[in-house]
Parts: sequence; C-alpha cells; structure tokens
Amino acid sequence: MKVVVLAKQVPDTWSDRKIDLESGLLDRGASEPVPDEINERALENALQFKDSSKDTEIVVVAMGPEDAGKTLRKLLSMGADSAVLVSDGALAGADMVQTARVLAAVVGKLGAVDLVVAGNAATDGRGGMVPAMVAEILGWPVLPSLDEVTIAPDAVSGVAQVDGGVLRLSSGLPAVVSVTEKSADARFPNFRAIMAAKKKPLVSWSLDDVGIAATPEVASVMVSASARPAKQAGPKVVDDGTAAAQLAEFLAAKRLI
Repeated sequence: MKVVVLAKQVPDTWSDRKIDLESGLLDRGASEPVPDEINERALENALQFKDSSKDTEIVVVAMGPEDAGKTLRKLLSMGADSAVLVSDGALAGADMVQTARVLAAVVGKLGAVDLVVAGNAATDGRGGMVPAMVAEILGWPVLPSLDEVTIAPDAVSGVAQVDGGVLRLSSGLPAVVSVTEKSADARFPNFRAIMAAKKKPLVSWSLDDVGIAATPEVASVMVSASARPAKQAGPKVVDDGTAAAQLAEFLAAKRLI
C-alpha cells in the first residue's frame, strides 16, 4: 500500500507572524520555518497504519521553497520513507487551485497511490480547501476534517463533527482524507531516526518535472497593505465612589448595553 502525506513548511506557529507590506504576502523569513503541526498529525495517522502493516510505503509531498527540504527531513525522521518537494519560482504566491493542481500531478506521477492524507487546514492560510481540490482533480472520493481515522488495506473510514451531531464516513481506495488536530498526537523522532532520515530519498522537482505549467492566475495580487497600528491604552476608571456610573456611561457610549 502506498500512502502520500501532503505537507507544508510554515512560519513557526508560536512566533510572531508578519505580512510583507511590499508584496502583501506572508513574510516567511520573519520567523523559523517548521513543518505545519497539522501535517505531523496527518503523518502520524499514516504511521500508525504502517506500524501494523510493514509493507506500507509513505511518501511525503510538499510544494514550497528550496529550503523546505529541512522540513521534509523532519517528517522523514518521524518515519516517512521518502519525500518529494516541488520547488519552482513560477509558483511563488500560488493560490489554492494552483497548489492543488501541482500536488495532484505529483500524486499521479508517483503512480499506484492508494491513499492521500492531509491536514484539514494549513496554519498560515486556513483556506482548508486543498485536500478536496486534490480529490476533485484526481477524481477520488474525499473524507474531510476527520477527528478519527481508521485505515484498512482496501478502505478508509472516520468520524467528523458536524453541526448537531457526528458524521461517520467510509470509502474504498483510492481516496483522499483530511484530518483535524484531534486525530492523533505526532510522535517524537529519536536520535537514530533523525540520523536515518539523512539517508532517505528526498527529490526536488520543478514544474517541468511534474509535467504542468503555472497558469496566469496562480498568484494573489495585493491591493493595499498597511502596518498594524500600535496599541493604545484604554480609559482608566478610578473608583472614587462613582466607578459604577463611569463604567455604565462608558459601556453605553460604546453601545454595549
């Protein structure tokens, strides 16, 4: 069984994130690049199946800058068998449609893929549509935003939260699933796994290698951008016997009561 896990390099979730005011894009150099945490959870779901099915092959696929190879090495150290990075200058600022086209093309190029596992939404964009788009392009069923995942040799199933209840989904393979942060806690690689990851296959492909061309609609266009205004202190209420009246007057002026 061959499983593809979609991954993305993002600015560290616990650091300050900034917008480049000239390009309107996320300033990815402003903080440490790391694997998106939701991708680690997606990989963990695939690894748990591999723990019981040793003949499973897990390939991590990402689209991003050349230095995203470091992120993929981290995922290889967790237990993935190989990785593919699509890096091409024409993809800078790519939208979700173009991203999905590239990722789906990689899945097709890898051949004989049974299952694609992805996070439900990247922490640097929160679009949450790429897994479904990849499934649409491939013509495969999609099981979105699963809190629990069960992978079998010929099927995949899971549980998703919906308004007012729980939705149980299942499908034969091939299929695409996306998982939430509730689905699994990622394992920590040990020193031996980290060293072994340095020797695992990691290939870098351009758009020519993948066999598609960037479309004119790939990039977002910035209309305007401005720096976040500095925080200003609010009014202070001094309790001189009239604090309650002052507070009520303030709330009324702001139409909060």
